[in-house]
Amino acid sequence: MLWIVLTAAAAPLQVARNALQRGLVGDAGPWGATLVRFLFGLPFSLAIFAVAAALTPYAAPRLSGEFLAAVSIGALGQVSATAALLTAMRRAGFAVATFMQQASLPFGALLGFAALGDRLSAQGWIGVATTTAGLMALSWPSKGEGRRDLAGAAAGLASAAFFAVTLNAYRRAGLALEPDYPIYSGVASVCVAQTLQTLGLGAALALARPQALRAVAASWRASLGAGFFGAAASACWFSALALAPAGPVRAVGVIEAPIAAAAGRRLFQERLSLVQAAAGAVTALGVVLAALG
Repeated sequence: MLWIVLTAAAAPLQVARNALQRGLVGDAGPWGATLVRFLFGLPFSLAIFAVAAALTPYAAPRLSGEFLAAVSIGALGQVSATAALLTAMRRAGFAVATFMQQASLPFGALLGFAALGDRLSAQGWIGVATTTAGLMALSWPSKGEGRRDLAGAAAGLASAAFFAVTLNAYRRAGLALEPDYPIYSGVASVCVAQTLQTLGLGAALALARPQALRAVAASWRASLGAGFFGAAASACWFSALALAPAGPVRAVGVIEAPIAAAAGRRLFQERLSLVQAAAGAVTALGVVLAALG
């Protein structure tokens, strides 16, 4: 099925984007590296939107207060989630942070239950509990690195929580903008969000950390690559979500975790311990159970 192909394509694209951003953190800092995703991804996202708009000539977007509020919340959540993820990658490791990011689905399920009254099946709750157990094992500090491990784990969990808010907000924004053309509304929402993110974060860094902007400009080749991979990954994710329910899509998307583990070992000379590998597998299993529950 096409949605499986799109999801399978999105996973390595997202890992490539994260790896390029991870390499920029040293000079630009986590906030400068976060800006890269939006600033350099915006032109590619606009190009993808132009194609989506051409293929859906009868789309009738409706700008409303609900859309603007939802897309703004999603934009702020995504900025916070990206910065937290990059911090976790430096402190806890590329693969471990990616495993923790998968918890955005169970976190999203809990958020939906608490705020929106969404219901989970028994299997879904088992998946949430399994993911929680895996995350506890992943975040347990090793001897001699307690503070560093705990800081990395906290950043990874914060990233997952922020991504859970972001996913719910973008879904709400897309439904408010044009519910009959989900691919069109999804890509349009991403373009609006990236514009807000670029302007807001760029202005904040210009005032507080202009050296971060200089570092981003100096590494424009890697930044351009991160922007392209990010835009391509987002297009694949949103297209897959338009063709299939979110649960199965996120379940297939778990393949990102072993890809990230291989990338972390190859690019950053990181090695997972046996406990970390087992905990990551448990976390991924919990995500799949929650997604299909």
